[in-house]
Parts: sequence; structure tokens; C-alpha cells
Amino acid sequence: MPGPGDYRPDPTEGIDNAHDLPTPHRKQRQRNRQFAPCPHCGRRCSRRRTATRLLRDIGNHETGRPVEIDFLFSVHRCPDCQKYFSIDLSDVADPGSLYTKRVVDTAVRYVVEDGSPYRDASWRLWRDHRVFVPFATIQNWVEAAGGKNRLAN
Repeated sequence: MPGPGDYRPDPTEGIDNAHDLPTPHRKQRQRNRQFAPCPHCGRRCSRRRTATRLLRDIGNHETGRPVEIDFLFSVHRCPDCQKYFSIDLSDVADPGSLYTKRVVDTAVRYVVEDGSPYRDASWRLWRDHRVFVPFATIQNWVEAAGGKNRLAN
């Protein structure tokens, strides 16, 4: 184990293809409920099936590998509303996002608070947290958060 100030070369230096990066460490998480209240009418609804969602999270710098979370969650159907709904994961990730909110918040903070260009923020996320995010994705997050307006003021 290197001590403080010891130089450790980055084994990913020189890799220019995202598919050549180290394989991620997989974590299993679940929010599998037998019953859940309907978000429309509040009725207690039974589980119909389960589904999975893959999320990229802040990685472990010690192992040098990114982290991916396999979320198993339940899908329910309300007999009154005749609608399907799934367990809420909005505290972990935005709907449709491939990344956790921790990754999004860190990337936006690098650009807005530190004033880093998008490409540098993408590199810092990989270097410091072992999560690969394309710089164009970071740009979309910053624009959605209103970060460009805060930078211009």
C-alpha cells in the first residue's frame, strides 16, 4: 500500500476507447415490495412482476474500478386505476438516467463551482471517482440545472 505522496501511475492512462476501461464492480440493491400504495388513488396494490435497472455510481479509486449498481425493483398494478407503476427510485437516480444522483451532482459541481470545462470535468470524474461520463452528457446536466446562467452572472 503506497503511503501519502507516493506516486502510483494510472493503469488507464493512454486508453482512448471506453470499452477498454477496467470492468466495473457490480453491487446488488433491491426495492422489491409485495404491496405498495398506488400513486394515483392510494390503494394498496400487489406486485405483478420485478424489473432491473443498471446504474453507474461513484467508483472505488483504491481498486481502480468503476461501480455499477443492479437495482431490482417491483412493478405493481392498481385494480381501481388499471395502471401499472413501479417502486420509486427517484432518490437514487432521475427517471431514465444511467447515472446516480451522486454522479450528476458531482459533475455539475465540477463545472459550475470549479469552473472546469466539460471535457476536464469528464476526465476528473474518471480520475477521481472512476466513473466514465461523456462530456456532452455533463453539458446536458449543467444546462438542465441552469448552471450556465449561474456562470454568466
